[in-house]
Amino acid sequence: MVRTLDYILNRCNERDIEAVAAAVVRRRRDIALTGSMPIAPDARSLAKELSSQLNIEGSIEGLKNSVRDYAIRIIRQQAPELSDAQIEELTRAWIPERGAGKKTKTAGPDSPPAGMLASMIDQFVSFSLGRMEEEEDQALRREMGPWPDKYWKAFPQVIRLLVTDFIKGEIDETDFNTRIGLALNMR
Repeated sequence: MVRTLDYILNRCNERDIEAVAAAVVRRRRDIALTGSMPIAPDARSLAKELSSQLNIEGSIEGLKNSVRDYAIRIIRQQAPELSDAQIEELTRAWIPERGAGKKTKTAGPDSPPAGMLASMIDQFVSFSLGRMEEEEDQALRREMGPWPDKYWKAFPQVIRLLVTDFIKGEIDETDFNTRIGLALNMR
């Protein structure tokens, strides 16, 4: 250390001092980012440590599995009343299946936008529960024909499951709206 300071104080020219100053600035930045580690962190060791903490396997398929498992844990925490089949359907709709090797889509190319889908769900549920005004039903039928069938076919499977549970009285309106909101946001 003494030799380094002697060199800086007594032998450096202008260019060397600039290089030393840049090195000091870089070292201060590294310390601020990584703590007082004596050397810059090894990216490989940090990646290994992080992947072991998150239980991520070393492949894309492993990452998909980890994300899928994480999503299942979140769904179970946020909506513990969902059945295993509903949770499986949600995760299958949002995340490619394990080992599938292909991407699954939650919203196909002809799938309506989330806002429109929310309106369709509201109309379908109102109709199914007998809450829809006769005029609105007739207007939809004039415009679309058998609109309830068309809506049902347009709904993703997860929406169908939630609508069915709500109409059957298996979930209340607050839970239904929360779950529909989650499903629409995850599309």
